[in-house]
Formats: sequence, C-alpha cells, structure tokens
Amino acid sequence: MSRPRVTVKVLRCESIQLVAESDIVASRHKCRTWATEAGFRLVDQTKIVTAASELARNTVQYGGGGKLLIELLDDANRSGIRLTFSDQGPGIPDIERAMQDGYTTGTGLGLGLSGSRRLMNEFAIRSEVGRGTTVVVTRWRDR
Repeated sequence: MSRPRVTVKVLRCESIQLVAESDIVASRHKCRTWATEAGFRLVDQTKIVTAASELARNTVQYGGGGKLLIELLDDANRSGIRLTFSDQGPGIPDIERAMQDGYTTGTGLGLGLSGSRRLMNEFAIRSEVGRGTTVVVTRWRDR
C-alpha cells in the first residue's frame, strides 16, 4: 500500500561534528534524546540509536570525520527522525558490495551499513571515490 504523496516538514534540526570517538558517543546520546522527545517507543529509540552509532563510527573511521545532521520531520500522518551522515573521505568504490553483511575494509563485523538499513524505514547512500559519502536514514512513527 502506498501512501499519498505529502510534503514533509522539517520541524527542527541540529548538526554535530563527527571527528573523534567521543563524538560517536555524543551523537548516540543526542539521537536518543531526540527520539525520546519525538515520542518513539523504547524499541524504536534503540533502533535509531544503534543505526546512528554504526553510521557515526563509519563516518569517523572510514570517512576521516564529517558531520551528522539530525532532523525532526512531520507530515500529515506521521512524525520521524532523519539522520544524514556525510564525509569528504575516500568514498566507497563498490556500494553494492559494501551493503553486503560481513563485508568490511577494516576490523569490524561488516554490519554497519546493512544493519542500519534494516533498522530504519528509509535508507539512501551516495558515494563518490575521492569525494566522500553521504548516508541518509529515516525512522517514522505513526500517530
């Protein structure tokens, strides 16, 4: 079933720099605060925070640092949180491969991108080698 097309409003936004490990923790706390204030249940808060943690870690470790934009969204029937992670790092040469469970160029489990996609309602990634990566995820809450 498809939803009727409505305009999504951004009610509030905040940008956070992601440079060091401590920024990953700070972004996780900030996302939990926003999710709680937006009325998400505990399970959904946990999904949002887990995705945020994974993507923030990717931004710091593989992207060489970047930023997180948190947006509180509203449309006619629901509210949501959109998280945009962007960096100007080396980029991802093969996004399809990077989205596979277990694939990693580092020491992690290779579940950051694919796991985040499963945890959120919407997922988009854009990357260009030598120019950086942007990942946008959204979680919606029905009213």
